[in-house]
Amino acid sequence: MVDLSVIIPARNEEFLGRTIEDVLQHIKGNTEIIVNLDGYLPNPPLPKDPRVTVIYNPVSVGQRGGAKQGVRIAKGKYVMKIDAHVALDDGFDVKMLEAFKRLDDSVTMIPLMRNLHVFDWICPDGHRRYQGLSGPCEECGKPTVKDIVWIAKKSPATFTFRFDKTMHFQYFGELAKRPENVKGSLCSDGTYDTNFRETMSIQGSCFMMTKERYLSLDIDSDQFNSWGQQGVEVACKTWLGPSNGRVISNLNTWYAHMFRTKGGDFGFPYSNPQDKVNANRELSRELFQKDKWPLATRKFQWILDKFNPPDWGLSKGMLYYTDNLLDEKIAKPVRDNLQKISQDKRIDIVSSSLKKMDFGAKNVRFPSLKRGYLTMFKQILGALENSKADIVFFTEHDVMYHPSHFDFTPPREDTFYYNQNVWFLRVPDGHALHYDVNQLSGCCVYRDTAVTHFRERYKKAEEASKELDEVEFNRFVRNMGFEPFTHGRVEWQNKFKYETWKSEHPNVDIRSGVNPTGMRWRKDQYRNQNLLINWIESDEIPGWGKGLDLVNKLQ
Repeated sequence: MVDLSVIIPARNEEFLGRTIEDVLQHIKGNTEIIVNLDGYLPNPPLPKDPRVTVIYNPVSVGQRGGAKQGVRIAKGKYVMKIDAHVALDDGFDVKMLEAFKRLDDSVTMIPLMRNLHVFDWICPDGHRRYQGLSGPCEECGKPTVKDIVWIAKKSPATFTFRFDKTMHFQYFGELAKRPENVKGSLCSDGTYDTNFRETMSIQGSCFMMTKERYLSLDIDSDQFNSWGQQGVEVACKTWLGPSNGRVISNLNTWYAHMFRTKGGDFGFPYSNPQDKVNANRELSRELFQKDKWPLATRKFQWILDKFNPPDWGLSKGMLYYTDNLLDEKIAKPVRDNLQKISQDKRIDIVSSSLKKMDFGAKNVRFPSLKRGYLTMFKQILGALENSKADIVFFTEHDVMYHPSHFDFTPPREDTFYYNQNVWFLRVPDGHALHYDVNQLSGCCVYRDTAVTHFRERYKKAEEASKELDEVEFNRFVRNMGFEPFTHGRVEWQNKFKYETWKSEHPNVDIRSGVNPTGMRWRKDQYRNQNLLINWIESDEIPGWGKGLDLVNKLQ
């Protein structure tokens, strides 16, 4: 009778054979090994043993698919997924099974994690270099060969992990020192055992649970791309799913994992393009952070309340978009001002431009695009998708923003907010004008809401651009408007709201005659006088001084 099935998904894994030998050497109970060869045959062949079953896929099904294939044919009540480059403690299987008896079968369990020193590069003179890139000896320049050492390093020994707001894996050493973690985990007999420690998440290279729970929680779900987010998926589904599951590190035993080295000698054998990895993170955010996983019996906030991970407060970011055509006499002071605010308030900037720019924490550029409405929507969407902030402020290249503008925090996630405290500055004479107006340059909104809307907006505009000539298309976009949800002329599939606020001090919209939207400076130029609320004309702007003095600083 098999108690435990060790599942090893593998694709072009150099150390798979050595990993299997290690597992076989350290098994002490009724344990089997199931290996999934994902689109390749190893050379040399794998070790033969009656406890080893091999699945061969002529066409790759990916890491998740390979792991799930192994679990489905597993004979054991428990399944342990491991990477194809790990070493295990002697009697690891018995020690893990004994721990389940002390806890319960709702637990997902990991051994304490060590680092695996697999090989050295060695030259004919005996000089050794720790595993890494191939190449000649750094001491004598002679050729080197790989010498397998297979050493489980005793330090570091890690057992607490987490994920950040982007659902990216992080270590969580602070958790291991907290009093509630030091006292250990509650066992089925009502006592606490210090060798069992709760962890918010896992690293993903080794975890164990019942086969029934693996399948019922839909671990390695087909919703995810092949590689990435496995540790987050396993942890969230355990903590949030039925039976009040827990993720426990078992300090009575260990495994050692070889981490990828830089370069091409030992890269990622599974396909892991960054856009697919990002898509997995977004799916995790959608399923777990937004409480949309249908099997959840706890809200995601429960995890945050329990573990209080760092850096989970609401973050703010700026989106800066430009066509790079504005006179640098105006554009540079605006950028300098935003840069200072960014540093003072620790608000990252993602810039989106048609030319390469050294501005912000990240620059997204579209060199093949020309200035236009569709391009502007594409730029905004690009900046949104590259921002990591929870809340974003739209910033434009011809607006001087006051620091107080960025003190605002939107109270609701389903609403676009517009700062109506803005003055228009006429260049070159310094005449200034204010009335309550909603502008995209004064918009603040939760990033996820903005992403949803601008994906729909861009798609709608792109489809229209293919059917209409330039004049008709521009008329279509102007009817659509630029400030989301400030009117009802367009029917949107994803519906949101809008509200307004006023910062303590105003922003200054610089009107130099080259703005894409025109400006009227007299009341009688407006057909709808009802829109001109709080109309004020002046040669001075509150908080900024004389308009002409500000103009002179832009010359």
